[in-house]
Amino acid sequence: MISFIIPTLNEEKVITKVLGNLKEIKNFEYEIIVSDGGSKDKTVSLARGLADKVVEHLVPVRQTIGQGRNAGAAVATGEFLVFLDADVYIFNIDKFFERAMNHFRTDDQLVAVGGWLKVFPEMETIGDKIGYGILSNWSFSLHNNIFKTGAGCGEFGMIKTSVFKKIKGYREDLAVDEDQDLFRRLIKVGHTKTDPRLLVYHTGRRPHAIGWPKLLWQWSKNWLSLVIFNHSADDEWKEIR
Repeated sequence: MISFIIPTLNEEKVITKVLGNLKEIKNFEYEIIVSDGGSKDKTVSLARGLADKVVEHLVPVRQTIGQGRNAGAAVATGEFLVFLDADVYIFNIDKFFERAMNHFRTDDQLVAVGGWLKVFPEMETIGDKIGYGILSNWSFSLHNNIFKTGAGCGEFGMIKTSVFKKIKGYREDLAVDEDQDLFRRLIKVGHTKTDPRLLVYHTGRRPHAIGWPKLLWQWSKNWLSLVIFNHSADDEWKEIR
């Protein structure tokens, strides 16, 4: 079974689309888990009508994304964990996960699979085509498939539950790059892979809101800080909705 885990914080604009997308699956047994970080809008009430489980963070201190993902994983029962952002959509979803599962069937040392990111065609800018299409996607492919150093993103990651538990999940102290850190640790216990044919569509809302130059700077400084100092440069990742 596949356990889908979606961390949320004030996602009422997009949550029904991603949950409805997952409910299109016909060929796999699955469960949908929404892990909410304390939304003030209708996210939780909308999720309760579509998800199998909703985990709520009721502590007044803001939750990190790693804490949110781990809280969802803690109640998951599937053999595989699929972490998704709330603004993603997967076309031909049964075919997508059949391809993803085949990677695990043909490589018993494989512990995690990632895909390529693409902004919805009606929203995509030239900056998106360069930032995601070239810089981000090719970076994931090189780190996982060639250099064997591990790299992943929060928009989509499919991980063996047993291995996720073995490495104790996401680091909850990281405000940024918890996804990169996870894949850097996963590569130490097995194979990680990026498949360009596993296309995951999303809104591209962060670069659209702050601009690609600023986002590339934030990505770069946090990644370098993680590699050199083992912690993110930023203490908080600004919410953009």
